[in-house]
Amino acid sequence: MPDHLLVFVKEPRPGAVKSRLAAALGPHLAAAVYKSLAEHVLSRTAPRGDEYEQRLFFAPATAAAAIAAWLPSVTALATGRALVPQVDGDLGTRMCSAFEEAFGRGARRVALIGTDVPSLDREDVIGSFEDLDHHDVVLGPATDGGYSLIALKAAAPGLFRDVPWSTPRVLEVTLERAARRDLSVRLLRTLGDVDTVEDLAADWARIRALLPDAIRAEVATRLGRVEG
Repeated sequence: MPDHLLVFVKEPRPGAVKSRLAAALGPHLAAAVYKSLAEHVLSRTAPRGDEYEQRLFFAPATAAAAIAAWLPSVTALATGRALVPQVDGDLGTRMCSAFEEAFGRGARRVALIGTDVPSLDREDVIGSFEDLDHHDVVLGPATDGGYSLIALKAAAPGLFRDVPWSTPRVLEVTLERAARRDLSVRLLRTLGDVDTVEDLAADWARIRALLPDAIRAEVATRLGRVEG
């Protein structure tokens, strides 16, 4: 039974992604940044050989054709790739459903990530699977109080119910839920995500290299950076 890496992605449509970033950059630039970040994370977390299956859970559910057109090199690969629509509901509902779907397909260990943490990589994923040999839950803390990765060796619906998503208490509440259920937890390295213009500015040295030239120049102008 293979391990599964589930990646939550959204169609990179202006106005539908990165709302907090869009408030500062505008919807088109924010969508372009999201698109580049997602492509980068998908590349950095892609498995080598049969290490694990990387499966894309996309939103909205009507965007299958758009996602496949955007990521043909990912979705066309036969080994360990699949496109699955996210269910309706809040983030917890969607994450819980994705884990249940993966375990229902026979996955032995399952990790789930988003696409807004540019320093996340394949070694983080492999490490999370290895840590599940000795722990029930593996979490990769994010600097904003959430987490960049969660890995489980069995479905745990209680971890995702009534969590104050998009707040600094996400990790704290998740750890409390795990403790109540006597689930052992392993914490990985803390990583920064990119949700706001402040996040973008703080990691600009890394992110600028991911952007197409025209987009990089325009974002740099918005950030007040001088590009040589």
